[in-house]
Amino acid sequence: MSNTQFSQERFQQAPVVGILRGVDHETLDRIIPIYVNAGFSTIEITMNTEGATEMIQKLSAEYPQLNVGAGTVCDMEGLNKALESGAQFIVTPVTNEEVIKKCKSLDIPVFPGALTPTEIHKAWTAGATAVKVFPSSQFGIGYIKDVMAPLNTIPLLPTGGVDLNNIADFFQLGVVGVGMGSSLFPKQFMAKGYEQQLYDHLKAVKSAYESAFQTA
Repeated sequence: MSNTQFSQERFQQAPVVGILRGVDHETLDRIIPIYVNAGFSTIEITMNTEGATEMIQKLSAEYPQLNVGAGTVCDMEGLNKALESGAQFIVTPVTNEEVIKKCKSLDIPVFPGALTPTEIHKAWTAGATAVKVFPSSQFGIGYIKDVMAPLNTIPLLPTGGVDLNNIADFFQLGVVGVGMGSSLFPKQFMAKGYEQQLYDHLKAVKSAYESAFQTA
C-alpha cells in the first residue's frame, strides 16, 4: 500500500471522522475530492459496505493526504480483512477487547464503541486510542458532559447525533474528535449534480468546528 501510516497531525487539524456506509464506487470517486478540498483528512469506510476492502485499498493508494480507516469492525475476522485492505485505523461499534489489543500490538489506532462509563473505561484500559461513545444521538451532549466529569483522562470521540449546529458544543467540552455520517454527508447532497452544495455544507461544518477554538 502506498499510504499505510495514520497521521495524528492531520487528524488533529480536522478531528472529524467522516463515515461512509453503503456508498458505491462512482459516488466515492465523486465525493472524496470534495471532502479533501473542503479540508477534511480522515475517512472511515464501514466494512458492511459492499466492496469496502477495495474502496479502502483505492483511497489509500490515491489519496496519501487522507487517513483511511475501516469501520463496523466487530470481530477478529473483520479486523484481519480490514488490515489486509490497508486500513490505517479501526473503528468498532462494540467493545471487543481482542480486537482492541490486537490493534494496540500492531500500533494501529483503534476507536472502539462504548456507551456506559463501565464500557468506556473497559475499552480504554484494553488499549483504545480514543473511545467512540456510541450512539451519542440517543443521549446528547449532556450525557457526554456527565461522563467526562469522572472520566476526564479518557479521550472521547462521540459518534451519532453530532451535526452542524452542535459540533462546536462537543469540542468545547474537550472531546478529541467526533464521528459523523449522514450529518456530514447529507443524502440529498450525495447525488450527482449537488457537488457544490456538498462542498458548501462540508465547509460550513469545518467552520463550525473551528469556531469552538476561537476566542471571544
